Parts: sequence; C-alpha cells; structure tokens
Amino acid sequence: MALLKFLPVLALFALLFVLSNNGVEASHKIYLRYQSLSVDKVKQTHRTGYHFQPPKNWINDPNGPLYYKGLYHLFYQYNPKGAVWGNIVWAHSVSKDLINWESLEPAIYPSKWFDNYGCWSGSATILPNGEPVIFYTGIVDENNRQIQNYAVPANSSDPYLREWVKPDDNPIVYPDPSVNASAFRDPTTAWRVDGHWRILIGSKKRDRGIAYLYRSLDFKKWSKAKHPLHSVQGTGMWECPDFFPVSLSSEDGLDTSVGGSNVRHVLKVSLDLTRYEYYTIGTYDEKKDRYYPDEALVDGWAGLRYDYGNFYASKTFFDPSTNRRILWGWANESDSVQQDRNKGWAGIQLIPRRVWLDPSGKQLLQWPVAELEKLRSHNVQLRNQKLHQGYHVEVKGITAAQADVDVTFSFPSLDKAEPFDPKWAKLDALDVCAQKGSKAQGGLGPFGLLTLASEKLEEFTPVFFRVFKAADEHKVLLCSDARSSSLGVGLYKPPFAGFVDVDLTDKKLTLRSLIDHSVVESFGAGGRTVITSRVYPIIAVFDKAHLFVFNNGSETVTVETLNAWSMKVPVMNVPVKS
Repeated sequence: MALLKFLPVLALFALLFVLSNNGVEASHKIYLRYQSLSVDKVKQTHRTGYHFQPPKNWINDPNGPLYYKGLYHLFYQYNPKGAVWGNIVWAHSVSKDLINWESLEPAIYPSKWFDNYGCWSGSATILPNGEPVIFYTGIVDENNRQIQNYAVPANSSDPYLREWVKPDDNPIVYPDPSVNASAFRDPTTAWRVDGHWRILIGSKKRDRGIAYLYRSLDFKKWSKAKHPLHSVQGTGMWECPDFFPVSLSSEDGLDTSVGGSNVRHVLKVSLDLTRYEYYTIGTYDEKKDRYYPDEALVDGWAGLRYDYGNFYASKTFFDPSTNRRILWGWANESDSVQQDRNKGWAGIQLIPRRVWLDPSGKQLLQWPVAELEKLRSHNVQLRNQKLHQGYHVEVKGITAAQADVDVTFSFPSLDKAEPFDPKWAKLDALDVCAQKGSKAQGGLGPFGLLTLASEKLEEFTPVFFRVFKAADEHKVLLCSDARSSSLGVGLYKPPFAGFVDVDLTDKKLTLRSLIDHSVVESFGAGGRTVITSRVYPIIAVFDKAHLFVFNNGSETVTVETLNAWSMKVPVMNVPVKS
C-alpha cells in the first residue's frame, strides 16, 4: 500500500509513534476523514488521453488484477471524496481489451471491524474451481495495526463480479507478537505446491525488508512458516511484494503455481524508504520454501528495476486467454498537493506491459501490451534522416501531446564514445544523467527524442541515449530528464536514468516512447530499460506540443526508421450499464 506522494522534499504523512510493547513500530499516521475534500471542477490540462485514470480524485496502487469470464478486472486504491490520499476503497473497472474501460461500484470499502480504518492493497487468486478470491490488508485501529482479510464474489456467475462479500471468519491472518503489526501488508497472489497454498506478506524489522510466508490447505486457515521466503538487511519496508515464475524457454507467461526445472522465479518488492522498486531473478526451493536470488544480481536498492522513473506499487497477473504475464504500475503526480486539489485528480495507471525473461536470463523484458496499437491513428515516418551534431529535426503531422513513437537509431562507429569515468561505477545512473544531460556535447550521444517540447524549446522532456567506453566494454545510458520539462514552479523535475544491457554489434539502438500530456513512458532497446517521467509543461500543451529527434554528439547518428502515431482516446471508465 503506497502511502506517500513521491516528493523527497515533501512528506505528506508524518512518522508519529513507536509502540514497542504490542509489536507496533514507527509507522505512517492515519488520516481518516480530513482529506475528504470534494472535487467541484476537473481541469483537463495535463490529464492523460489514453492512460487509465478515473474521471476525478486520487488513485494509487493497482490491486489484484485478474482475467475472469472474458473480462479483465482492475481494482485500484481510490479516494471517492477527494484528489488527495484518504478514504481508500478498492475501485473496480473492467475491460475486454486492457485499453477501453468501464467502471463499477467499489468492490471493497471499509464496512467491518477488521477494515474499518482502511482497505489497503492486496491481490486476487483464481481457485482450481475457477472462482476468484481477493486478499487485502485491513486496518483495525488508529495505531495502524494491519491484518489480512479476504472477500469473495456474491455471485460468481456474474462475469462483471459486481458485488463482493467479506465472510464472517475474517480476518484470516493476524500478525503474531514477533511481527511489526504496523508494517504487515499487501498479500500476494497465492500459489500452490503439493496441495498447500502459499502467500507472501510484506513487512520489516527495523531496516530489514521481509517477505513473510504463510501456508494453507483450505485457503481459509493460514499458518506462518518458520522462516520468511526471503529477507534483506538494509532495504527497509517491503511493500507490494510480487512473486511469480518465468519460463526459461518461452516468452509465454506462466500461472503463478507453475514450477519445475524449466522455470525461474522473480521476487519484486516496492521500497517504502526510496519510493521505487527492485526485483531479482532466482531459484525457488519448493521443499525448503526458500528463495535464492542469482549470485550475479544485486539484492538491494541498486538492483534491477522494472522502471527507473516514476513507477511504484506494481502488480503482475497471469492472463490465461493469451498466455501472458502482464504488469501494472502506478505513477503518482510530481506537482504539489495543492495543485492536485486545484486540478481535481491525482495519479494514473501506466500502460499494462507484457513481461518475460530475457534470453540471457539476466533480466526481464517489458513491452506495452499489443492491444494499445488499436489506438494508433494518423502515422508519420522518417527514413534515413541524418542527425549531425547540434541537429534537431521536428516530427510533424501528428498530435505530439498524445503519441506513440518508435524509432531506430544507427551510427557508423563506436570510436567516439566518451570514456566512462571509473568514479561513475559507484553512482546511480541518474547521477551520471544529471552530470551528462541532453544539452552537454558528447561523442556518441546524447541523441534521442525531445518530447512535449515547445516550438522554441523553452520546454522539452528529452529521452536519449549516451554511449560510453569503459575498460573492457561499452556502457549505454538511457535518460529521461525532466529538468527542462516545464517553466512552472513548485514541480519535482528530476532526471531519471538506467544503464542498458544491450549488444552494440549492429551499431543500433531502439527507443519507443508513449507520450500522453503529462507522462512519457520510454522503452529502450526492446524493453531492456524502461523509464517513466511525469511532467507538466505550461507552453507545450495540447496543439502547442511538438516532437523532435536530436543529436548533440560529435558522431553523426542516423534515424534509420521512425514511426509516430497520433493516439485516439479510448473509452475510459464509463459506468457499466445494468
């Protein structure tokens, strides 16, 4: 359950208390009613056109997405009373294609003693009989004590799953005295081994992140395992854990209960301290119920990330209709709380992504679901466009504020790649991006896209590559730099960046960017590195937004192919007809 708006200089919720005698450690303050600020008017500037968001108000974590009887179901944390966090319910929308959405009444909202102070994040599981069950975290008192509950459909024959009930045998998992009861949340989708179900619950002990493991035979009575599935010192609270198998031989997704020798497992956690996520790939020992990350991977803050930008509280699910594992993630706002109140909305869900294991086995690959391409309309192309140093060439003829851009860059040589400073090996990629931005002249790069740009470049969000030569290899940096994105004040405008593990033998790099008014999602090198930025231009809005390709490196770069499409607006949360 993500509680904080990601602004390093602004904490929305204070850490208030330490209650050691009952297993409760320092935690977020709970504001039950004060954030009930009704929205009278919704401002359209910066609202997305094809990303999921409700008509108004605050949203955060995607909860328990699932596919059921021909419909995709998305549950998400929602404040029905205002554009800031509070009064959280499980909002519910359905779709036939992951792009066009209809809304239903909230599936879960505070109504029982075991969730009266909040219905926080969780997951959904499809049982062997085909019926779904939701696990979620309930808040039981003002001390933020957290327990795990379940809900079932009132009518499982209804494909819309319009109504959910909370059986009287709730709660099903309590924190025992050894568990920090104020940091015990976000149960995972369950998986089954040898007739026993398992779930994980995120937690911490002091600064150790923990994924507690619970088992059940009947899906109702759960017992805590003797040891966690996994834990790591120094990472802090693990929110929204996710644990799932990936195939070694196919891009197809797998049901969460699949195991065997042809399978690896992924453990993802959302870090409450840093407001980003990391994942590892490793081995799940079913007999010992232990997870062992591959030794070559970093198991901590500097580890692999789905997205090196504004992306949090993610959740995957298996889509049996297409044999895909699909990833949902949330992007919060990067403006102020007061600006959220003024515009009447906050938060979006990012475009769902297909995820699978890279053939190298070293990381996951991600790509927007194919259904998104149904929204493509007018297309423009560039072919064999030379970009000499200092060039920027406009891509004309599309709606640049709401576009899908796919480009392949090529270059004749790697000889002009800049030396990679050994000191940078100890830095995060974003620090390198901050030092070597899009405007600073380089050798091979910076080159890429100037998105959401004003005509005279007073505002622009560059997404670009920069290639460096290290002692024995080339390092490719992908940046999405919001520092020049807006002339507005009171905005968080960070550079985001990640290194790209890509073979440069063919001397090509690909980039796909999904541009949607206040969000730019970028997929580098076929989805090896992904970065999302939230930006709020004041000049480059609507038809005043422009798109350019550019090169500020001394090596000439060629836009080998570029396809850009204006994007249509899908059906977005129109109420389901009775």
